[in-house]
Amino acid sequence: MKRRLLSTVVAGIMGAMLVACGSASQPTEVAEITEASQEKPLAAAPADESVAADVQAIVDRGVLKVGVKNAVVGFGYEDPLTGEYTGMEIELAKALAGKLGVDVEFTAVTAATRTELLDSGDIDCVLATFTITDERKESWDFTTPYYTDYVSVLVEDSKGIKTLDDLADATVGVSSGSTSAKALVKAMIEKGLISGDGFDEESFDPATWTDGIKFQQYDDYPTISTALSAGEVDAFCVDKSILAIYKTEGRSYIDAEFSPQDYGIATTKGSGLSKVAEELVTESFENGTIDKLVSENGLD
Repeated sequence: MKRRLLSTVVAGIMGAMLVACGSASQPTEVAEITEASQEKPLAAAPADESVAADVQAIVDRGVLKVGVKNAVVGFGYEDPLTGEYTGMEIELAKALAGKLGVDVEFTAVTAATRTELLDSGDIDCVLATFTITDERKESWDFTTPYYTDYVSVLVEDSKGIKTLDDLADATVGVSSGSTSAKALVKAMIEKGLISGDGFDEESFDPATWTDGIKFQQYDDYPTISTALSAGEVDAFCVDKSILAIYKTEGRSYIDAEFSPQDYGIATTKGSGLSKVAEELVTESFENGTIDKLVSENGLD
C-alpha cells in the first residue's frame, strides 16, 4: 500500500517544453519554459525585492539545474529515442523552474551521485525519489514530502522466494547510497528472522553486513535487474514504485512492504532555494495537481 500526500503543483505553470537528455558526466540541454509558474516569478520581481544570493544566481543564469532519475517510470524517465523526460518529479522540477521564471536543465543522477552533484554545485536541487531521513537532514534541506512509498523485494519466480522468511542467507541487490538494505535488515530483525546483534542504524554498512542476509551494491537499477536475471543476486530490494518497471513476466514481489519512504526536494543546507522549494510544495497542498500527477503516472 502507498500513502499519498495530497498536494498540487501550482496551476497554469507550463507551456510547451523541449527537454533533452542529460547525465552526471555530460552537460544537459535546457528545457525551455514558455510560461512562468507563478503570477510574479522571481525573475520578474522588482529589483529592490529581497532575494537570497543563491536564488538570484539561478535567476541571473536563467536556468535551474535539477538532478532527476532517468530510469524510474512515473517519477523520472528519459525516453531513449527522443531524450524527453517524463514523470511526476519532472513536472515538479518544471514547476519550480517556472516559479523562479527560468528554464530547467535535467541531469540524470543515481542514489550514489545525487548528493555529490548537489554538494559540488553541479546541480541546484534533487528531485530523484530521495528519501527523507533524520541523518540526511543534517547535511541537506528537504521540503515537506510530496510522495510516500514503501520498500519491497522483487524476485525471480523460479527461486521460490515468497516471504521475508525465505530471504534467510540470500544475497540481495541494492543501489549504492540507498537506504534499502538497512530497511530490509530492520524488517527482518523486527520479525525475529535475524538476531540484529551489532545492528546500528547510524553505522550500518551493507557491504559488511552478513548476519542472516548479504548485500551486493550496484550503481543503478537496470544493473541490479540484470544481476537478478543472471542469478548474481537472489532478490532486488528498493522502493516498490521503482521496482514496478522491473516486474516483468516470471518475477514477483515478496509478500511484504515495509519502511515508509517519504520523498522530498533536496537542496543545499540553509540555501535560499530551500525556502522557494518548500513554498512550491506548500502551495501544492492547496490545489490538487500532485494527486492528479500521481494518478496520471500510475503511482496510486
